[in-house]
Amino acid sequence: MDARTVLVLNGPNLNLLGEREPEVYGHETLADVERLCAQTAERHGLVADVRQTNHEGVLVDQVQEGRRGIVGIVLNAAGYTHTSVALRDAVSACRVPVVEVHISDIRAREPFRRHSYLTDVCAHHVIGRGVAGYAEAVTWLAEQRDAG
Repeated sequence: MDARTVLVLNGPNLNLLGEREPEVYGHETLADVERLCAQTAERHGLVADVRQTNHEGVLVDQVQEGRRGIVGIVLNAAGYTHTSVALRDAVSACRVPVVEVHISDIRAREPFRRHSYLTDVCAHHVIGRGVAGYAEAVTWLAEQRDAG
C-alpha cells in the first residue's frame, strides 16, 4: 500500500452479497463492490485495495495495517459494527480518515443494529445508500485528500 491507496474493508458475511437477504442488501455481489471501488478510485487517481474477512481479529489487523501512509479506509464492519470494541479501538488509532459504510440503513433496522461502536471514531458515514455508498465513500476520501 502507498499514498494513493484507499483500503476498502468488508466484514463478516459480505462475501454473501447478492445471495443473503437480497431484499435488504440488494442483488449486487462483492465482486460488483470491488469493481465499483476500483473504478471510482481510478477516476480520482487512486488505487482501491478491497478485502473481506469473516474474522474479527483479521479485520482489526487490516485496520491497523492501513492506519497511516494511505488516503484512508472505507469500512463496512457488518455485524462487528454492533459488537466490536476491539475494532472501534483500532479505528480510533488510525491516523487516516475512516469512512463507515452500511449498505442498508442500520438506523431503521432491528434495535440491536441501530447502535454502532464505530460512529464516533469515523470521519464520515455513508448509510443506507446500497452498494453505491462505497463509491460515495471513496469519492469523499479523494476529496479530503485533494482539499488537504
